[in-house]
Amino acid sequence: MSAYGVIKRANNDNPLPPTLWPGSKLGTYVAVHHLTLPTAKKLDGLLEYLNIIFAKEVEEGRTYPQEGEMSQDTFEAYFFAADVFIGIIRQPKHEDITKGTVEITIEKARAGRPWEHCVAGYYYIKPNYPGRSSHICNAGFVVPPIHRGTGYGSVLAESYVHYAPKLGYQASVFNLVYVNNTASIKLWEKLDFIKAGKIPRAGRLRRKDGEGEEYVDAWVFYKSFIES
Repeated sequence: MSAYGVIKRANNDNPLPPTLWPGSKLGTYVAVHHLTLPTAKKLDGLLEYLNIIFAKEVEEGRTYPQEGEMSQDTFEAYFFAADVFIGIIRQPKHEDITKGTVEITIEKARAGRPWEHCVAGYYYIKPNYPGRSSHICNAGFVVPPIHRGTGYGSVLAESYVHYAPKLGYQASVFNLVYVNNTASIKLWEKLDFIKAGKIPRAGRLRRKDGEGEEYVDAWVFYKSFIES
């Protein structure tokens, strides 16, 4: 629950169509799918895998503010209280030459591979504020460690800028981009997000060397989806 109480997302009973995105450093493509909880539960082992990756991210204590054990129920309640999008890695084929809407299921994109081999990453989109300010969204991204440094994070971020307005949002705010998260800072600046402010000592994060904790400042990033 946020400082504003429970913030309900808009009802999006009809998932947005999947899209194909080039741009990884490996020459592969990413099929991004709008993933609902009922659909995810039908995909054997997917929810468990997504939670394992997120729980490890929380345990490392360097990017998300959450702290403590991340049970399966807690993960599902947190992530799927929002609209969730998942990227599935695809090898380039003749028909996969440009980005855009595609007709392909998650299982077809998976092509029988283990989830750890084909999940490029995933993210949620949800209102950052309730009621009268619910037209401004927030998002949380997770890229599995084995796929970091490949460009998949950039691909997912670009797809976010595509999907968020289609869900009805007019702008995006990232409340806590810790200043030591240089990859995320460069990414959002590349996509024309602006630094709306800095919060001193915003996070009590674990040190990279594992030796204790430290307080770290955070940037607030903002981007309008309305053309001026």
